[in-house]
Amino acid sequence: MSSYQLDHLQYLETEAIHIMREVAAEFERPVLLFSGGKDSICLLRLAEKAFRPSDLPMPFLNVETGHEFPELIEFRDRRAKELGAKLIVRTVDQAIANGTAMVAPGEISRNKLQIPVLLGAIEEFRFDCAIGGARRDEEKARAKERFFSFRDGFGQWDPKSQRPEIWNVYNARLNAGENMRVFPLSNWTEMDVWEYIRQEKLEVPNIYFSHERDCFRRGGQWLPVPPPHTDLTKPDPFAGARPKPSEVIMKLVVRVRTIADMISTGMIESKVFSVDGIIDEIAAARVTERGTRADDKASEAAMEDRKKAGYF
Repeated sequence: MSSYQLDHLQYLETEAIHIMREVAAEFERPVLLFSGGKDSICLLRLAEKAFRPSDLPMPFLNVETGHEFPELIEFRDRRAKELGAKLIVRTVDQAIANGTAMVAPGEISRNKLQIPVLLGAIEEFRFDCAIGGARRDEEKARAKERFFSFRDGFGQWDPKSQRPEIWNVYNARLNAGENMRVFPLSNWTEMDVWEYIRQEKLEVPNIYFSHERDCFRRGGQWLPVPPPHTDLTKPDPFAGARPKPSEVIMKLVVRVRTIADMISTGMIESKVFSVDGIIDEIAAARVTERGTRADDKASEAAMEDRKKAGYF
């Protein structure tokens, strides 16, 4: 009598597919958050394996800050079209224009402004579940998440009031107005993600690989120089994020480990042009993945505060 044992990646994949199918079975109007980043790219492959040859039983949703890398937007739109999925895009600019998001004086990053945009989209389309690519190894607040993370009628998260998940049984019951965030990649690490991308031969945006880019030094990291402001009839969307006269612009060979927008994404100096090279670089790294995110450097509790208010 022979036994069949799963290897590490097979176990993670099986667990994530099971969670995807639980979502499809338990919720009426789920949505998959797809930014075009490496984690959501893995989610797309898992969704294909969970549901093909049927159509994917959920649309994609992306919240734009208005400061995105053009490479990421192109990749996001193309992949959604290739998969035949409905892509819903809601923007911080729209929320500012209609008054649902307010820019705090002196605040450059728009990450907090994504909260009312996401909550507005959930209410607009009556989504009862949003699948995200967050992983517990990324950051302390995300380590507190369960696979099924309950949000109250205001879209808020209380880390002390999470539902038990014993023997892989998930409580998906919701009252009207409540919703669930579900994280199939919770037990994955950054290394697991890249090994899965290599195993499945998944395409990723080219900014994950080394390329030449104008950068400047701020807050102990290299930040990309935003594109020039050409439409003088409108306010500069990158005002405050441009290099100051004292900040020298340098052309460097860099890449990203984790992608936010151009204001929050720190670049790392690197000469890596393949997935194998990325895996080797991660194995030798002594800085965490989110150590390159400027928006997480504001305070140790920055992510937890955003999540409690309704962040991804």
